[in-house]
Amino acid sequence: MILVHATFPLDPAKREEALETIEDLVEQSQAEAGTIEYRAAMDVSEPNTVRFAERYEDADAFETHTETEHFEAFEAALPDLLAGEPEVLRFEVESATELEL
Repeated sequence: MILVHATFPLDPAKREEALETIEDLVEQSQAEAGTIEYRAAMDVSEPNTVRFAERYEDADAFETHTETEHFEAFEAALPDLLAGEPEVLRFEVESATELEL
């Protein structure tokens, strides 16, 4: 399984435009084959920061995602929407266990 955690600092003046772009990306990405989960959330401590949590069945599914039209459109829009450098981390996971709280 591939996990991706990405952090995007949004330009406050472009926040609404960014959120519309992100909403479209999330909706289309959730429907991709091989995508287990694709979420974007606002940081409660930093309202102009969006954090992505993504899970893919395997590396092929992740690579396919990065080649989609909607991802490429999002990537092209980023320079105009950001207030700083994004951080994107990729993790390769061999196993996962659900924890009970």
